[in-house]
Amino acid sequence: MPMHEYFMGMTQLELINRAPGFFKYQPHNVAAHSWKVTQIAQFLADVEEQNGAKINWQSVYEKALNHDYTERFIGDIKTPVKYATSTLRSMLADVEDSMTENFIKTEIPTQFQAAYTRRLGEGKDDSIEGQILSIADKIDLMYEAYGELEKFNPEPVYVSIFQSSLEALSEYQSMASVKYLATEILPDIFHETFIHKALLYDLAKSLLPDFAAKVNNAEH
Repeated sequence: MPMHEYFMGMTQLELINRAPGFFKYQPHNVAAHSWKVTQIAQFLADVEEQNGAKINWQSVYEKALNHDYTERFIGDIKTPVKYATSTLRSMLADVEDSMTENFIKTEIPTQFQAAYTRRLGEGKDDSIEGQILSIADKIDLMYEAYGELEKFNPEPVYVSIFQSSLEALSEYQSMASVKYLATEILPDIFHETFIHKALLYDLAKSLLPDFAAKVNNAEH
């Protein structure tokens, strides 16, 4: 039945928990994550556009909304496992690509297959929209970890997730949206109380010069 399985997949995404295997006060599922990433990407694209970038808004929304749809096939694999080795990551990507290709051929009507091949493909590319997706994905991951640290969750994985998110964001620090994050949003996060705050604060300062400059000026 055309599109039936695709629509059913949205419900399945609600049932796939993120960061499986770790204690958390507030569970997060893949469907909610995709919605949050889309909201964040929308704002980041606003920032980039206001700073002179030409934004393909259709691409922003398509990439963000669909970026984890294919997790319905393999689930949300723990990040340390998923990226343990380049060989494993490549094998998982091959499995995901193969299952996605078969899904499109068998469940998506022929006249829409080209569109869904584009939408369900890897969205994190070198385009500005792909970079926005990468940034938005890490911001939501950071906030998921922050929410647990704020509740004094003792699981060390949330410190690692917050740390790896900052490290990933630092790779895009020349972009206007990350500069905005560093100067206008991160300072508010570090005004709050949460465990391992001092460690993560120092890390943020070392990775993001714009953040360091902003908080150093505020301290003097």
